[in-house]
Amino acid sequence: MASETHSATSAGSATESPFTPEPYVVERRVVETADTVTMVLKPAGGRGVPAFLPGQFNMVYRFGVGEVPISISGDPNRPDELVHTVRSAGKISDALTKTLPGETLGVRGPYGVGWPLQRAEHQDVVIVAGGLGLPPLRPLLYELLAHRDRYERVEIIYGARSPKDLVHYEDVQKWRTRGDLRLQVTVDAAGREWYGDVGLVTARIPDARFDPPRTVAFLCGPEIMMRLTAQALSTLGVPEASIWLSMERNMKCAVGLCGHCQWGPAFVCRDGPVFRYADVKRMFSVREL
Repeated sequence: MASETHSATSAGSATESPFTPEPYVVERRVVETADTVTMVLKPAGGRGVPAFLPGQFNMVYRFGVGEVPISISGDPNRPDELVHTVRSAGKISDALTKTLPGETLGVRGPYGVGWPLQRAEHQDVVIVAGGLGLPPLRPLLYELLAHRDRYERVEIIYGARSPKDLVHYEDVQKWRTRGDLRLQVTVDAAGREWYGDVGLVTARIPDARFDPPRTVAFLCGPEIMMRLTAQALSTLGVPEASIWLSMERNMKCAVGLCGHCQWGPAFVCRDGPVFRYADVKRMFSVREL
């Protein structure tokens, strides 16, 4: 496992204990799908929002229920708000999706290492998101588009199970209208009302325009999707050392103590969640991991 510090692990809380959450008030709640919401949070007490790197995550706490790791999905250049997109997948995440504006949540972080966007400067960029993999990539896109002149061609491929499962749809529509990037949206299955592409994200890769040896790729989504996408990009000539992916595991402490998120020799909370494909390729083939 590489120990390269493409971004530093950090915790934004100034509390005495790293396990003590800071209070945040839900300012706005946006329903993305039937089971997914985006929450815009403001720190209570006039504090500022800790700076974060695209790709980092927070531990978000629903008082009386528990806490779960959630990737930050907002704009790194907006220090006045913290944004998280949450899907109901269990008791705690379900409680988070039902939190209403004006209610208070606990937040600690940010944690983990972020996307090494600086490695993509003066290179072609391929971004592939599957399902709820778009929110962790959204801060990277905000940062990339804020400095668009630093990068060559930008290709985005976004896939979901169905049109009803697409998230951040307003952003997707805005990106479609930009002339300085190409966006492909595909779904696994759709009815007659869908006029877009149908199929896996890997099927859209041949239509993307990039120079493989001079390409940096960022992937986030289900593990099988990331593995197949990384293999497809590698087969086309993208260096495995230039393919980066984000792993979301069962993180509990977020500081590498509890061992819940151990993945081979690495702890996802401390050494990730962003990893280089060349460093973790072998672990994708081990079922026990």
